[in-house]
Amino acid sequence: MPDSSDFYKDKTILITGGAGSLGQELVRRLLQTEARKIVVFSRDEYKQWLVASEYEDQPRLRFYIGDVRDYRRVMTAFHSVDYVIHAAALKHVPALERNPFEAVQTNIMGARNVIEAALERGVSRVVAVSTDKACAPINLYGATKLVAEKLFLYAH
Repeated sequence: MPDSSDFYKDKTILITGGAGSLGQELVRRLLQTEARKIVVFSRDEYKQWLVASEYEDQPRLRFYIGDVRDYRRVMTAFHSVDYVIHAAALKHVPALERNPFEAVQTNIMGARNVIEAALERGVSRVVAVSTDKACAPINLYGATKLVAEKLFLYAH
C-alpha cells in the first residue's frame, strides 16, 4: 500500500474478500489512513460479523454480503467506490482440483464481474491480488489466477 496519506484521503475503498485473512489486514491498515469509507465485500457473513465486532467504533466501515460471482450485487456494491482491491478467490488447491467448475466461476468469472463493474461504475483504480502459482501454473488454482491476471491486464 502506498505510504502517501493523500492517496487514500477522502476515497472510498472496497475490498472483495474483505473478511478473509488478507482482507482483514487491509481493513486494519486502511483504517490508519484518511479514507472516507472502507467497504468489506464478502459472502461470509460470520467473518463479516467478526470484523464488524472488532471495529464497532469505526463509522467509516461498511459491510456488503455478496459474491463476486453475482454481477448485479457487485454492481450495487461498487456504487460511488473510488478504489477496489480484489482479494476474493477460492484458494484451497486440493478442493479446487475436486471442484474445477467452482474455481472457474469464482476466480475467473468473478474477476470478470469485478472488471466489468469497475468499468461500468467508473472505479478509478483496481488492484487484483494474485499468487506466485500463476506464473507457471501446475494446478487449477494457478491456472485460474493466471487467467484472472490476463483479464485484468487486458482490461487495463
